[in-house]
Amino acid sequence: MREGPLSPADVSAFERDGFVAKRAWFDREEMELLAAFARSDPNLREHDIPVKDTGGRESRLTLWNEPGDDLYGMFSRCRRVVDAAEQLLDDEVYHYHAKMMLKEPRVGGAWEWHQDYGYWYQNGCLYPDMLSVMIAVDRASAENGCLQVLRGSHRMGRLEHGRFGEQTGADPQRVGEAMRRLELVRFEAEPGDTLFFHSNLLHASGPNTSERPRWSLILAYNARHNDPYKDSHHPRYTPLAKVEDSAIKAWAAGPGPRSPRQYLRAEEDQTISTGKAEGKTGRL
Repeated sequence: MREGPLSPADVSAFERDGFVAKRAWFDREEMELLAAFARSDPNLREHDIPVKDTGGRESRLTLWNEPGDDLYGMFSRCRRVVDAAEQLLDDEVYHYHAKMMLKEPRVGGAWEWHQDYGYWYQNGCLYPDMLSVMIAVDRASAENGCLQVLRGSHRMGRLEHGRFGEQTGADPQRVGEAMRRLELVRFEAEPGDTLFFHSNLLHASGPNTSERPRWSLILAYNARHNDPYKDSHHPRYTPLAKVEDSAIKAWAAGPGPRSPRQYLRAEEDQTISTGKAEGKTGRL
């Protein structure tokens, strides 16, 4: 096993369950810096993509491909995250993309049950050797629509996905059977709590019916050996320049570089139209 910040028990949990949760992976100061930076960042609003659930509620997300050299980039490139991802995928990883999920009070919508590889597969990735790292920016609870996962569902392999509202979701019949057999785990979290999860893990979230927002930063990584065989709206392999964990606070104290960032436009995000492209509208 590669050396890194995760223990052998963490790696075993990821392989068995499809996820591993690390509490207080980022400390209070780091999370206060991220929350302040994100909430004062006009780009999150100017470039966000609204996505409605089947009930008409709306969540918003802002996506980008390059890790960059701003505060988001320090989180994406820090060894605490990247070395852990390399332990879990047992290979060098690169930054596949990142996004800030904005689920606002009372209006934030649900996300249908899905697998990330359900649509990353369409981008030319031959293997599900990919993962996501979700960092809670706000406190997450059942009331404000925290993430839910089905323990061990990554072992089911990739499921067929189709269209539900404006989202791409997994075959509801198989999801229903999985829910009868597998444990549903809610990732109720405090700011800084972090979830590493496999690209084939079934996950969803409920609507935000509370008075509190639920923002989360999600970082996606692909293994070098899984370099896509074709171009898509997400990048092929590019070496990732890691930074030390101290770079997060050092950047904020600098201030650090703030190079312009390219954000993904709604019309470029082929994930949103995956089901339609396959001719799969409505329920499977």
